[in-house]
Amino acid sequence: MVAAGGGLGDTLLAGVVAQALGARYVVDALVLPAHRRLAARIPSIAAVHLMASPLPTAEDLRAEGYAAAVVTWATLETALVPYLAGIPQRVGQARRLYSGLFTARVAVRSEAGDRRTHWTDILLDYARALGCDLAAPQPAFAPTDDDGAEATALLAERAIDGPFAVLHPTRGLSAQRERWPAEGFVALARALVAAQGVPLLVSGAAADAPLAAAIAAGAGAGVTAIAGATSIGAFGALAARARYVVAMDSGPMHIAAAMGAPTVGIFALASDEPDRWAPRGPRTAIVRATYPCPPAERKETCPNFLCVRHLDQAAILRALDGLLQPLPERAL
Repeated sequence: MVAAGGGLGDTLLAGVVAQALGARYVVDALVLPAHRRLAARIPSIAAVHLMASPLPTAEDLRAEGYAAAVVTWATLETALVPYLAGIPQRVGQARRLYSGLFTARVAVRSEAGDRRTHWTDILLDYARALGCDLAAPQPAFAPTDDDGAEATALLAERAIDGPFAVLHPTRGLSAQRERWPAEGFVALARALVAAQGVPLLVSGAAADAPLAAAIAAGAGAGVTAIAGATSIGAFGALAARARYVVAMDSGPMHIAAAMGAPTVGIFALASDEPDRWAPRGPRTAIVRATYPCPPAERKETCPNFLCVRHLDQAAILRALDGLLQPLPERAL
């Protein structure tokens, strides 16, 4: 069993641990209720259990007879569940007050100052504690046939019958939605439509619908808001069909990359860590921060997100243009 937490992107990236463990085990997942649909679409996960309070969750899992558990996003609650469920091998983070609940404790490399190793490689240290590894970790996401039908219906409702692209302007900052600016994305959306010449869909969660609508209204012709209109699976199906996806550092950015869409990830804050969180997929690029943020401002505490108001449009367009260039032919 792999117990994942954090945001949608954290759960998706934890799928590489399930991939590695799949060489020796049938792998199930324990996730937050909000992440059930995402986890169900990770091919290496056989079954999904939902994290409730520790005691009932542990009782539900006890009968499953798990040989091992890996907790990739530890809290006291997620550390308690495998222990209370009687799972004999339990892998989790070292240097926590509850680390004694694990039989194997992993020192997280980023906590020792590593700012360059990608998070998927760091997560694989948990699988390595059980003798499993992957040579080239690549997150995977597999929409269902129903997801594809939902995506087709959405495109028909928006009268889009040809190529299109996706702009995902938000990240996991629900507490900051009221301060998340639309201005920079209005200008970016206009520039993308002018440069690429295909309709642009502005995605997001239901709570992001006002922002997406403001971006579409400000950008004008060729830009349509779809925030709140897709499930996570349908978003993956749309990304697979999109000419490209431009996204802020977020779970949907990682899903788009996993679907093989040409994906540009925007890391606007100086405190972002693009080497660790870059999208992983066959055709991806990142745009690093250029705005001079004060050193102490992080995504959880930034009062105004000026860097987002002043996105580096030129850098984003260059990165996208590089991704959309034809791949070189291989010599026979």
